[in-house]
Amino acid sequence: MKQKIKNALISVSDKTELNSILKILKKFKINIISSGGTFASIKKLGYDCVEISNFTGFKEMLNGRVKTLHPKIHAGILYDRNNKKHKIEMSSQKFIPIDLIIVNFYPFQKTVINSKNPKNIIENIDIGGPTMVRAAAKNFKNVTIVTNKDDYQNLIKEINKNKGKTSLKFRELMSSRAFGLTAYYDSMIANWFNQKLKINFPEKKTIFGNKIQNLRYGENPHQESSLYINDYDDQNLGLEQLNGKELSFNNYNDIFASLEILSSLKKDPATVIIKHANPCGVAQNKSALSSFKNAFDSDPISAFGGVIACNFRINKKIAQEISKNFLEVILAKSFDNKAKKILKKKKNLRIIDISKFKIKNLITIKSFDKSFLIQSKDELIIDKKKLKCVTKIKPTKKEMSEIEFAFNICKHVKSNAIVLTNNFSTIGIGGGQPSRLDSCKIATQKAKQFQPSKVKNSIAASDAFFPFADGIKTLIKAGVKIIVQPGGSVRDQEIIDAANKAKIKMIFTKIRHFNH
Repeated sequence: MKQKIKNALISVSDKTELNSILKILKKFKINIISSGGTFASIKKLGYDCVEISNFTGFKEMLNGRVKTLHPKIHAGILYDRNNKKHKIEMSSQKFIPIDLIIVNFYPFQKTVINSKNPKNIIENIDIGGPTMVRAAAKNFKNVTIVTNKDDYQNLIKEINKNKGKTSLKFRELMSSRAFGLTAYYDSMIANWFNQKLKINFPEKKTIFGNKIQNLRYGENPHQESSLYINDYDDQNLGLEQLNGKELSFNNYNDIFASLEILSSLKKDPATVIIKHANPCGVAQNKSALSSFKNAFDSDPISAFGGVIACNFRINKKIAQEISKNFLEVILAKSFDNKAKKILKKKKNLRIIDISKFKIKNLITIKSFDKSFLIQSKDELIIDKKKLKCVTKIKPTKKEMSEIEFAFNICKHVKSNAIVLTNNFSTIGIGGGQPSRLDSCKIATQKAKQFQPSKVKNSIAASDAFFPFADGIKTLIKAGVKIIVQPGGSVRDQEIIDAANKAKIKMIFTKIRHFNH
């Protein structure tokens, strides 16, 4: 059913591209009602318009908080044209129907980003706009609602095509988008209050997201996928792609895993290599080039086709080293011109500048069917007050720094996780196994395969306690001299005895780092 537009109400914070809409309304002799800044803009552009207070006969009050909240406005929007009672009531009040609403809201998002003043933020919570939008969206059988300037051209085409009318299909589509916007807007406000009041787990939880792009497909070609941003600054992730194909779902998944680890490595230049959301090489070194080489040498076979993230600027020398290998994505804190020239020779290599990227969100979410789990992020590495050396031989201060490094990397590996390190570089990683013993075998096997000279006197980290002594015996046999683990097993003493017998050092952290 097509609905003729006779009267339109326009109230927008973003007044760009308004002229294109005004032209089509004038063409089909559609009356315009507006208020405040929008009214002034319309008049300035040379179009006729009725100011809302003149239309309602009621002057806006409370510094503009009350202007569109009036029965004449909302009756005009909610009026069912096929309801006899509605017709009688509208006629008796001498109210006219409002057939088109064009509204966007006070800039709450922008205010949150740019202001720390709660009073200013609260004043930018729109009330009248969302109320009109919800009313129009509910009455989509009779009213057209447009809430996004990106839909202006669609509206213009629709009005032109239907000679001053809109189709039911179009109105329903606009209604769905309108309710999506009001839900998004209210969700941002609710989350702002929760953050302000430090309520991490509210009784009613809403998660807002702005779609950035449709991805080619999900983890597999038969799955659909899109990328959303859950942040007040919802236009980009802070990742600037300089080269290469579009990023896929799997690319993003690996990128996020690499950035999570990289954000925890702050002291020296660091390189993280990710494959299928698991690290296969991580290294820190005062030399950025050595950092890359050490991380890659940890497991060069797994690194093939992986994602590499660096917390430093890529220069010509590092770019030459990187270009020797097949990689999907390289992330770094900027690239010099010579480095870009070298790396761009690989047309499909995604080159991404992460200079402007910052991790903000301190929660993780896992969803399944109609439920989802929320938890705070595992930001803790060790608690020095809880650390306890349980063996006769104690680690040195220098060894304690690498113990922390190893335990940090371990918390990012899928459980059960075992990580072997030497000189602030991983040399063997075993993860994602139902058996901790299997993880020990994989980690030592990898170390012997790629870094045999570094296994002796290496450090092993475990994300949870050893339930039996067989795991640490596998590590000791390979050449490990220090083991860091949470402790807490009923067989802790048996495991401590095995460590003392082998004359190795063992630290209990009393902190577990499961990562499923």
